[in-house]
Amino acid sequence: MEYTLKVPLSKADVLRLRAGDVVYLDGTILTARDRAHERLLSSEKIPFDLSGAAIFHCGPLMRKNKKWAPVAVGPTTSARMSKMAPELLKKYDIRAIIGKGGMKGVVDALYEKCIYLAYPGGCAAIATDQIKGVKEVHWLDLGMPEAVWVFEVEQFGPLIVGIDAHGNDLYAEVAKKASEQMKSL
Repeated sequence: MEYTLKVPLSKADVLRLRAGDVVYLDGTILTARDRAHERLLSSEKIPFDLSGAAIFHCGPLMRKNKKWAPVAVGPTTSARMSKMAPELLKKYDIRAIIGKGGMKGVVDALYEKCIYLAYPGGCAAIATDQIKGVKEVHWLDLGMPEAVWVFEVEQFGPLIVGIDAHGNDLYAEVAKKASEQMKSL
């Protein structure tokens, strides 16, 4: 199935999705990489709202003339954030994580709460075109790629539901099938 969803997302939005579905997002998404995740976990109060949020594992290249504009905005490997995801999802009402390559050990943390959306690697130019504006930037002291960028997006995708909120993980299924095929050789 193919869906266009408006961010912030509701629990009902993510529960209707299944692994393999194609999703496009309209609304606001926030970037967060390793250092932003660490700060989110150690902060009691943050300067932005994560209720129903879509977090994009991305270290964008930005330029500033009178205002910020994206130069290249592609996904980064999500596996690095796998260990932090369960605690992050306990602390905040995040509904979608966007990145590339999947995440290990997060299926239980996502269950009935959140989805993992895969953005194809190598599509930074396409993603940049889908960003309609930069609403805010937070924590620039972490550096440009590690700051939290708040983007207004339109038809952001295609995103593939790699891990759904029902315990289905496309990455685990592929690994299992590959292992079975290797055993049969």
